[in-house]
Amino acid sequence: MDSTAKNRSITQTWFEIALWKRILTAMVIGALLGSVWGPGAEAIGWIGDLFIRLIRMIVVPLVFVTIVSGVVSMGDPSKLGSLGAKTLILYMLTTLAAITIGLILAVFLQPGVGVDLTGTPASTLQETIPLSERLISIVPENPIAALAEGNILAIIFFAILIGVGALSVGEPGKPIADFMDASSEVVLRITHWIMEIAPFGVFALIARVTGAQGFDALLNAVVLAITVLIACAAHLVLTHGVIIMQLMLKLSPINFFRGAREAMLVAFSTSSSAATLPVSMSAAEDNLGVKPVVASTVLPLGATINMDGTALYVGIVSVFAAQAFGIDLTLTDYLIMAGTTTLVSVGTAAVPSASLFLMAAVMETIGMTAQQIAVTVGFIFIIDRPLDMLRTSINIAGDLAVSTAVATWEGEFDREVFDRPLSS
Repeated sequence: MDSTAKNRSITQTWFEIALWKRILTAMVIGALLGSVWGPGAEAIGWIGDLFIRLIRMIVVPLVFVTIVSGVVSMGDPSKLGSLGAKTLILYMLTTLAAITIGLILAVFLQPGVGVDLTGTPASTLQETIPLSERLISIVPENPIAALAEGNILAIIFFAILIGVGALSVGEPGKPIADFMDASSEVVLRITHWIMEIAPFGVFALIARVTGAQGFDALLNAVVLAITVLIACAAHLVLTHGVIIMQLMLKLSPINFFRGAREAMLVAFSTSSSAATLPVSMSAAEDNLGVKPVVASTVLPLGATINMDGTALYVGIVSVFAAQAFGIDLTLTDYLIMAGTTTLVSVGTAAVPSASLFLMAAVMETIGMTAQQIAVTVGFIFIIDRPLDMLRTSINIAGDLAVSTAVATWEGEFDREVFDRPLSS
């Protein structure tokens, strides 16, 4: 066999392997390499950075053109109101479910009991953006600037206006609709190309994280880490799998998780809901049967406001800190934390470790001082990145579950695609 034929055979074999298997294998190899190489793994970090830049590059055009195209394809602007209301309500309910599960497990497992935080250096906290400011920022002063800055909520708002405007003018708006449909196809094709290099990017990202922090980082707060892990698994199975898929939609949870696995793996490696958005949209349409009209509106919104994993994590850490500092919590305290965390999670930036800077708002509600909050953040900082990777996967699973539910209710769901066997 000549070298050309051999290379062709290797390439063919590579692409015949399911993408999620390639990504998972890359994660395992990257973790092993990072643990052996240590800080030296930073040398290949640029490969992961390049992958992140590629998917961030495509986020803004993907969100804009697909939302405009999706709104136009509705044919009736009033349908958008129904879709938006169902989306927001379900996102808030899943977040509330996540924080409830987190609080219950934190109370039961008591990760903070016996933990001594006296020797922990305090960490500086950034100011959180008030919810009122985030709501105002939805309306961009300059739409072009919003596109350039990647302000997702402002882009969503502007794209919806363009889509509704194109619908309202009738025939004169058809060229815009056709252009956006074509643009959407082009951008999705580019997204698929980027996904083919995901294994290499994931490999480098995992190697760098493992090399910098090592597996020993989790041992410093093993009970807290286990509590978060169990809570994430419980929320994933119970809320997304059993309640939404099985009970509400009468769909197979196994099929759902199978269709969502690639997006969840990319979310785990990038620790960013925003960076995973192109992958989520591809998974929703190609694997879960969510029509573009729903995927293009529900998922970008979810990447911005739906933070199930973050809410769960903030709740657990708050209870952990209260236990460590000997603060007795009442039922009222837990209810206040649940409500506050649900609202605070909406203001979480879709970037790695953003939740660290949002804990103060929740911890203050149970009477913790600024010094105690800073010490808590300093303690969990070293283990935050691996746990951030985990909770980002939960965020993405929530986005996909809600998009599947809304698509089903709006009649924009392809059951055949959802039930179709995927390459295993």
